[in-house]
Amino acid sequence: MTDRIDRRSFLAKSAVAGAGLAVAGASGGLLSACSSSGSSSSTTAGGSTGSRPDGISNATPKPGGTVVFGVDAEEKGFSPTLGTFDEVGIMYARTVFDTLMMLDADGVPQPNLAETVTPNSDATVWTIAIRPNVTFHNGAPCDAAAVVANFEAHIASLLTGPALTPVQSVVATSAQVVTITMKTPWVPFNYYLCGGIGSQFAFIAEPNWLNTKSQTNPIGTGPFVFQEWVQNSHFTATRNSKYWRKGLPYLDSITYKPIPDPDQLFASLSSGSVDMIHTTNASTIQQMRSNTSLAYTDDTKTLAGEPDMGLMMLNLSKAPFNNAKLRQAMACAISSAQYVKVIDGGVTQTTTGAFTSTSPYYLADNGYPAFNLSKAKQLISEVKAAGGSTTMTLGHTPDPKGAQIGQYLQQQLQQAGMTVTLNPILQDSIINVALQGDFEALTWRQFGAVNPDLNYIFWTPTNANTPLFAINMARNADPAMQTALLQGRQSTDKSTQVAAYQQVNKLLSKDIPYVWYSRIVWAVGAQPKVQNFNNPQTPAGNKAFGMIGGAVWPQQIWVS
Repeated sequence: MTDRIDRRSFLAKSAVAGAGLAVAGASGGLLSACSSSGSSSSTTAGGSTGSRPDGISNATPKPGGTVVFGVDAEEKGFSPTLGTFDEVGIMYARTVFDTLMMLDADGVPQPNLAETVTPNSDATVWTIAIRPNVTFHNGAPCDAAAVVANFEAHIASLLTGPALTPVQSVVATSAQVVTITMKTPWVPFNYYLCGGIGSQFAFIAEPNWLNTKSQTNPIGTGPFVFQEWVQNSHFTATRNSKYWRKGLPYLDSITYKPIPDPDQLFASLSSGSVDMIHTTNASTIQQMRSNTSLAYTDDTKTLAGEPDMGLMMLNLSKAPFNNAKLRQAMACAISSAQYVKVIDGGVTQTTTGAFTSTSPYYLADNGYPAFNLSKAKQLISEVKAAGGSTTMTLGHTPDPKGAQIGQYLQQQLQQAGMTVTLNPILQDSIINVALQGDFEALTWRQFGAVNPDLNYIFWTPTNANTPLFAINMARNADPAMQTALLQGRQSTDKSTQVAAYQQVNKLLSKDIPYVWYSRIVWAVGAQPKVQNFNNPQTPAGNKAFGMIGGAVWPQQIWVS
């Protein structure tokens, strides 16, 4: 897998740096230099892992017991306005907070803490009715005023505020009703209320606690109540006996144990020192697939939106990658099929862009250059002949897997005629490096989103040249991208949305801010006693979407 810190979304990639933040060019115009091809990745809705346990149980739940969940990293804290939630942060947040909405099994947002969420005809006004008689863990009411206070705190936050720039006002129009008025239409706003990667502001916290800017002792309305957090050791929460969803949760407590080393993570599951784990590590996935005594699921067959992608992120704002021809050459020099085979043992899938083959935004020929080593060498020779630089520094994390990826990419690019120096960067620092633009190229993982608009802040050119840091970390300033992104965000017509994101697909292939090499696979494995970890329900009793990006819902897990 690629670097753990690299798969964080806006909310994860906006880690505090320098003045308070830490958190992706020119047009190519040279696509005729390389032939192009489509992605061979594939995902389909539904499916199961066969006869082995897969986290879905129709048996009568057994209340009580505890689960220890081995997670692949640690978080910096619990505050939705200050924390940098990746998949672990989402799990922590789902434990103590509730989201306003959640995805159903078809990937459609449905009410959760909100009773109803209703837009007007052009999605410029959204009305959110909060469920009555819900209280926070400290007994304070979760009403419209509390939700307004949460939104106000996020809008004022350097971390989460940029995602809310379309919001003009947030007003409590009655004791349980919030009205959010937008400056311009924001059609997929309800997807942000589901609280996945990229929508951290959907988790509603007790306002007084939120305003203390504490990173510990969280107070929410969620299924579990915070008990203890020893950073880099464990986080434990106990059953909320007053949870508004009657009968839930089933567990008496849940504990998360960060275990960053993937070999140790799997060994902990195998020995029973943890009850379940999540991972994107290819060898760990292979081991879990082989051990049929374990319950297992992954997102190769059931996927909400788009998955994370493995890629090299290029800095288009300076040499050498302000040269479009060199970017074309790099795309021609890297074989996704070879990368998947050599680095991931065939566990991941090939890719030529941010969208998989079952996505409505996918194009069989999106214009991305096909692997062609001869053409890569020719283009690099042309760059040298014109006086351009073909020397680069590639940043990667210093862990064994990060080093392996860096060395592999170095070898492939040097075969094409480039000079590549590897630069190990500690994962605690790599986000700041990306935001501040202190890089030429980085190994990276990003862009998993239940709706493509959640990647707006990484792709909009309005975020490419901001002072101190750039949330569009590749610094791709193509104005055509803004036109397409706004069309996708603001149109209520599905065919227009599809056309817009297909255009985004083409522009990413033309501009090449990212050199793609794999479609990431997320997997969860568990001891067979852990039941129903992939079978959540909405408050209305309908099937909700299970594991997304390594995160599951904890309130309906039980142990046999």
